[in-house]
Amino acid sequence: MPSAHITVRIIAVAIVGALSLAGAPAAAQSASTPAPAPTSKPRPRIALVLSGGGARGFAHIGVLRVLQELRVPVDFVVGTSMGSVVGGAYAAGTSVDDLEQLVHRTDWDYVIADRPPRDELTFRRREEDLLLPSRIEFGATLDGVSAPPSAAGNAALERVLTRVLPAGTRDTLVNQLSLPFRSVASDLVTGELVQLDDTPLFLTMRASLAVPGVFAPVRIKHHLVVDGGLVRNLPIDIARAMGADIVIAVNVGTPLGSEKELGSEIGVAQQMLRILTEQNVQRSLAELRPDDVLISPQLNGISFLDFQRHDQAIEAGEDATRALAARLQQLALPEDDYAAYESHRLAAPAVVDVAQPLLALGVSPSGHINPEALKAQSGLVVGKPVTLDQARQAGDKLYGRGDLARVETDVTETPGGRVVQINPTEADWARSRLRVGLELASDFNDNNTFALKLMHVLSSVNDWGAELRTTARIGSERDFSTEFWQPLGAGSPWYVAPSLAYTSYSSDVFSQGLRTSRIGVNGASATLAFGRQLGSGGDLQVGITRAHDHVLVTIPQQQVDAPVQRVQDTTQFIRWREDTLDSVAFPTRGVLIDSTLQRSLSGAGQQSLASSQLQAMAAFHTGQWAGHVYGEWARSSNGAAPDVLGGFLRLSGTPPESVQGRSIVLGRIVTARAIGSMPAPLGGVVRLGFSAELGGGYDTRQDLHLSTLKQAGSAFVAVDTRFGPLYFGAGATKGGDGTLYLFLGPIW
Repeated sequence: MPSAHITVRIIAVAIVGALSLAGAPAAAQSASTPAPAPTSKPRPRIALVLSGGGARGFAHIGVLRVLQELRVPVDFVVGTSMGSVVGGAYAAGTSVDDLEQLVHRTDWDYVIADRPPRDELTFRRREEDLLLPSRIEFGATLDGVSAPPSAAGNAALERVLTRVLPAGTRDTLVNQLSLPFRSVASDLVTGELVQLDDTPLFLTMRASLAVPGVFAPVRIKHHLVVDGGLVRNLPIDIARAMGADIVIAVNVGTPLGSEKELGSEIGVAQQMLRILTEQNVQRSLAELRPDDVLISPQLNGISFLDFQRHDQAIEAGEDATRALAARLQQLALPEDDYAAYESHRLAAPAVVDVAQPLLALGVSPSGHINPEALKAQSGLVVGKPVTLDQARQAGDKLYGRGDLARVETDVTETPGGRVVQINPTEADWARSRLRVGLELASDFNDNNTFALKLMHVLSSVNDWGAELRTTARIGSERDFSTEFWQPLGAGSPWYVAPSLAYTSYSSDVFSQGLRTSRIGVNGASATLAFGRQLGSGGDLQVGITRAHDHVLVTIPQQQVDAPVQRVQDTTQFIRWREDTLDSVAFPTRGVLIDSTLQRSLSGAGQQSLASSQLQAMAAFHTGQWAGHVYGEWARSSNGAAPDVLGGFLRLSGTPPESVQGRSIVLGRIVTARAIGSMPAPLGGVVRLGFSAELGGGYDTRQDLHLSTLKQAGSAFVAVDTRFGPLYFGAGATKGGDGTLYLFLGPIW
């Protein structure tokens, strides 16, 4: 056996020797060529994990800015809530510059508002603001009263999320992005984590940002989900599961509040959410390894909803990242390599959005709303060219109805044109809405009024989209009215609107500015109007009204059997309205025009109540200043004009309703400067301003002269509250008295 092994070994050596001799020339030739360099060690795969934190999440943009300056590449992105928005946009190819510009250009007050901007609402919804400017609304059904599911609406938020994404990436699945991206959400029913790993990018970002109580929940993967921060605000484990060797974690979560912040139910509820979030963040931080990097921007004083402080948050992110520059530079790429990385990450330039014929328009059914009405209200017309942007704007336009929770617009490219499918989700609580408001007015003297006002709106009563709107007021004045508004077809701008009204109030009678008596009025009326809506901002009506009023002199007190004056009148009217104001509290743009012409049909012996009225307002703004120019004229063919003057901003300092006449005229200019703002859930901007007013009343036989008009003015502080505009000011009329004012309620 040993000899056999030796023999085999000798044969093997001989074979190797022969092969070596045969390859000698080649070996000699290769000897003159340098040997290849050893393969370099592959760089570690880096994951960027961005936490939630609301407005504090703008710090993520500052972090990205410095990572770009240091040439640190990112291979995976994982985000929660605001971290999902910033991280998803970055992964999709949005540049850091574009992210920062979007933050600066966005009106964040509108994003966290409870509905779309007022000038994007339908005319019916704008009209409700004039009837009752309060923003306190509930769902009201036979089962009881329910609050809206969120404090903010969806329209403005979803519009911002669409703008932050590169063209064509909105519906791309997150696992198909060039830079892998993941996000998380919380199952609102089970409390479990829902990983959003194969969902469209836009829906992923929207679901993770559904902050409970602020933005409405989203249904995704058969789950009703909200903000992922409740279960994983800093999802380091998901980044590790994606294959990350090194994690750069950015924690911008809101810290726990101090004891002095826990003196209210809201403060305690917020602290509970912070505790839940902070607990899961601490568990995630324990998963960090020595090679990982934790960035914690100093965001002292910036709260979850401080969206206006975006510059400070971005700067804090930059400062915190630069403080770790020495550690991060170890992960940097050479300049050429990083340029290639960025070129691969950034989205291709947007393709020009060319209009294509609309081949088909579909609207999926949604509860009580007739899809045909939504088709008509979208403004899209089959056969006409439409761009992608126009198609999405048509879907967003439907938010202005006020009864839709979400609107998804899908556009399919086909040979020869586009197919648009609109998928609305009806807001269950909004079909039957109850709005509650207060009206207060005081000159801290003899003139004090108050009222509790309610308005109920039942929409989509039938397939043509009829509405039943009822208002009631209890207080210094009592009234009740109900109107049935019936479009003449699904989504038709033509309509009929029969209505009934009852009112009861007291009014002082003045002579030459002096109070002489007081009357009590009880009246009822029935109106039949036929009209057409002029787009979303205007309305034209013609109709007829039959009114019955009982008038009794109450001061000086009359005998028990004193006669009651009965006034009956039938009038025809034509009314044109235009309303494009962005706010009824303190508008900064738009116009408001309300003009009415009436002709009395009363027979012989009856007192005519025919009249004409015109009110016009144009708002303006420049920088921090805003205001309006206003004019009003009214005339009656018999008796006093339908409008009277006196009171705040209607000849300030003059007693309310003390300026009467067969004709009245008023002009004013109001301007104010923003000096602060209320917390978003409570109200809006706080302004300091003043007014200059000119007006008077005169008989039709008198000529109008500037010298006969009263001059007045006021100075005030104005706050846009949830109950409507609140004013505290002082006013005076030239040659007359001055007074203080407290005013809450409808516009002037």
